[in-house]
Formats: sequence, structure tokens, C-alpha cells
Amino acid sequence: MKNTKHINDMCCVTKGAVHDPAPIPEEGSWVKVKQIDQISGFSHGVGCCAPQQGACKLTLNIKNGIIEEALVETIGCSGMTHSAAMASEILPGKTLLEAMNTDLVCDAINVAMREIFLQFAYGRTQSAFSEDGLDIGAGLEDLGKGLRSQVGTMYGTKSKGSRYMEMTEGYINRLALDENNEIIGYEYVSLGKMMDAIKAGKSPNEAYKENISTYGRFKEAVRYIDPRKE
Repeated sequence: MKNTKHINDMCCVTKGAVHDPAPIPEEGSWVKVKQIDQISGFSHGVGCCAPQQGACKLTLNIKNGIIEEALVETIGCSGMTHSAAMASEILPGKTLLEAMNTDLVCDAINVAMREIFLQFAYGRTQSAFSEDGLDIGAGLEDLGKGLRSQVGTMYGTKSKGSRYMEMTEGYINRLALDENNEIIGYEYVSLGKMMDAIKAGKSPNEAYKENISTYGRFKEAVRYIDPRKE
């Protein structure tokens, strides 16, 4: 490092104040982070692309600055799913700082990485007060049974009203309407469980019928409609 002559001609003044970084909560401990390998935690970040055509939810489990587990969930953009596939290979094994400075192919995933970086840097992780943090594999627990992203798809118009397409429980088959044509329940099929049953040897039709359930006052309906056709 080179100094200008002006700096070299100055006398030295001793630094008196010692002002360490503020301690942040990390997996049940308070840590004064000075190096990236001091950061551990489990958290989520959400980002969208420039035209806001799609969004990404990124979940990372970091131990001693290294990404040990990554869950990439996307919605709204077909190309983003392929970018997510690449990101799931790129992220594990990188340091948090490396990941922050890596092109993750899609704008939405890059923005999600930026947002989650801030949470780790400021001690705002989900596991901030959990002793020893969360085990590797905790990301899959966010998906629930069937290991599918929890997706809600609803559509509505002023003239025709609301249509439920997909809930956390699964794909919506039918909506239940009362005498006022108001929605009072729905019938759904759990796609994850259905696919597990098919892979276990059951016929598609049998697996489909076994994984149909209802919610709300479905049996009290005056009328049932297919939300995608009627």
C-alpha cells in the first residue's frame, strides 16, 4: 500500500477507541462477526425479477460460513425453474460471501440471495435463538408431506367471482357453493401423496381416489363447480 507524501509527512496519532461490531444472535449464541466463517444460521429470502414476472423463495442452512443446504422454490416464470435447478447445484459448498457474488442465472434468485445475505449479516435468521441451529435437512420440512412447495393459486373477476385453483393441501377439483353461490368449501387431491402411492405400485386411478379430501362445509353445498371450466 502506498501513501502520498502528504500522509507520510504526518505524525502518528494513536487510536484510542475500540469499537467492536455489535454482537448478533446466532444459533443460541451472541457473536461479534468479523469473518464470514463466523456466520451460521437457517433462513429464507424472497426476490422477484426485473419485470416482476416471477418470484423466488430461497432457503439456506449455513454452518461456519458454508452453505450446507439450499432449497430454491420459484413461481410465475417457466425459465426460472431451470435457473433454480442450476442454483441448487451452484450454492451448496460455497461460502455466504461467494454465493452473494455469484451469478445465480435468474434475477429473482439473485435478489433472494441478496435479501437472505442481509438476514445472516444482521442476525435475523430463523434459527437465531435455536441452540446449535437446525439440522441439515430442515429445508425439506418447509415442504411438508409429499415434499412439494406450498402453493396457492387463486383467480377472480368482477363479473364471475373467485376461483380457487390450488391450496397448500393440493390441487382443487371442485368448489362447493351454497344457495347464494358463495364458496363454502372445496374438494382437493394431494398430488404429492398421490404420486408417492403410484410409485409404490398402486394404479393411478386408485391412488387418485385415495388422496381426495374436502375442506369446509363441502357436503352442505347446493352446487359443485369445476373452477377451471365452470
